[in-house]
Amino acid sequence: MNQTNRIQRLMPDGIPRYIRIYDNQDETLDRYTIVFTGNYNNIGKKRGEYRNNSHLVIGMSDNPYHPLSFCQHMEYPNMIDRPTYGHLGKKIKFQDLPKDCQNITINDYKALWVFKSVRYVANHSPLWIKTCPKI
Repeated sequence: MNQTNRIQRLMPDGIPRYIRIYDNQDETLDRYTIVFTGNYNNIGKKRGEYRNNSHLVIGMSDNPYHPLSFCQHMEYPNMIDRPTYGHLGKKIKFQDLPKDCQNITINDYKALWVFKSVRYVANHSPLWIKTCPKI
């Protein structure tokens, strides 16, 4: 599968396919919770090789780049939103995240799924994917 098809499969219309997003409506500093799903832990692994079975989560405020704000990456042994997610807030769509939160989410998503030649820029609408030199 070529890189363009892979990107379209993992990010249809520029939106990450394997995430769940929650908003607790400003109840805590980490208002938004992003839960990464999918089989990203097995990329490039062969049968019998060690697999990290932890699940990546990001907690962030609505302005995660501000020095007095919040953005933290966490790993859990189990999905924190299964079987219930009420403690995380209500489910929202990717488009409902602030642009800076979208930017962080996309960049981490690409790193998990090993996108080697794509850089995300969140200041365009609709979402804009810019090709850049391979890393």
